[in-house]
Amino acid sequence: MQLTSKARYAVAAMMDLCRHAEERPVPLAAVAARQYISLSYLEQLFRRLREAGLVVATRGPGGGYRLARPAETISIAEIIRAVGEPVQTTGCGGGPRGCRPDGSRCDAHALWTALEAHIESFLSGVTLAEAANGEIAEKASALSEAA
Repeated sequence: MQLTSKARYAVAAMMDLCRHAEERPVPLAAVAARQYISLSYLEQLFRRLREAGLVVATRGPGGGYRLARPAETISIAEIIRAVGEPVQTTGCGGGPRGCRPDGSRCDAHALWTALEAHIESFLSGVTLAEAANGEIAEKASALSEAA
């Protein structure tokens, strides 16, 4: 299972914003350069992040983006959902039809659905602040110890 480029880039860009937007708005060109992401692609992602209420834009000289809320209140799952990329491990897509040509669900559907729930739970429990500050190792250790 992989996250899409859109989800990975959105999380990386938000972590960058978290680290660099302390005193003034951060220009997207600076984020694009630091994260090696196309500026035009980043603009598309930030339009979605702005519409989701995760970032605010400041226009004009010295303009750029800031977090709309404290990083401690933004989950990684929110960022991924904001850019329209759910974490999905099944081919069924959650609709009424299954992943098989006859419309039935695959034998492993329940397994993959449970995995999706665990991933969603983990990503919902990790804040942008924790990710940006490198505090994920502790959460991952606690999760593997609980298993």
